Amino acid sequence: MGDTNIKEVVMEKYGNAALRVTSGGSSCCGASPGTSCDPITSNLYDATQAGQIPEEAMLASLGCGNPTALAKLNAGETVLDLGSGGGIDVLLSARRVGPTGKVYGLDMTDEMLALANANKAKAGVTNVEFLKGEIEHIPLPDNSVDVIISNCVINLSADKDAVLREAFRVLKPGGRFAVSDVVTRGEMLPEIRKSVLLWVGCIAGALEETEYRNKLAAAGFGDVEIEPTRVYKMEDAREFLSGQGLDVDSLAPQVDGKFLSAFIRAVKPVSAKSCCGPSCCN
Repeated sequence: MGDTNIKEVVMEKYGNAALRVTSGGSSCCGASPGTSCDPITSNLYDATQAGQIPEEAMLASLGCGNPTALAKLNAGETVLDLGSGGGIDVLLSARRVGPTGKVYGLDMTDEMLALANANKAKAGVTNVEFLKGEIEHIPLPDNSVDVIISNCVINLSADKDAVLREAFRVLKPGGRFAVSDVVTRGEMLPEIRKSVLLWVGCIAGALEETEYRNKLAAAGFGDVEIEPTRVYKMEDAREFLSGQGLDVDSLAPQVDGKFLSAFIRAVKPVSAKSCCGPSCCN
């Protein structure tokens, strides 16, 4: 599948997810009203956090983690959420940085942006701005953001190197990269990886964890850490794989424990300069 086709599929998926929420359904993995979410997208936010945001923001969550619970956010900081969807992590972050801070949400899907702005109005926050754009081409200036967060979105990009270069560019020196994402661990047969990735995040191009580290380092980041938050077992995937005409039992040794949600941290060095071209961070 080419880069353009991947982007079109992702836009269609997330646009439909936003429309389902506005019609009273759930966004997660093709769910319709009354169906449940998969093990990746469920039970990520506690009741206290849920009480701080509109219900529609929670229903629109398609994440694999909770970066706002794990990232260190300080009053007065500027935060950027890559692939902000219905705005759940933006709205939660806005409360943590306070009225002197600012949170941007970046999304390429009109339906999600409309839902996010509606949720912003319901939440009554004033330090939030939702931007239309692609995470490979962030519409913000160099050295303008203190923290970048994201929730299971970077794995959807067909050009992850561009995403990480752009993240490095817009972060201030000393700025923090703090995202939740799906990663893989170890080698597996390509056909098994392809089949399981239909389940992991519904549409995914998850990186192997060592490759993720290497790409962050190539973009210029330091202090890279990958902290598993959920490791997926075969029983988590069984019901999703069984409908694909596969011998689920034979896949168990190849799948068990090799897919995980992780919190990924990195820092833009204080001495770093922003990239001025497509290869200067390599």
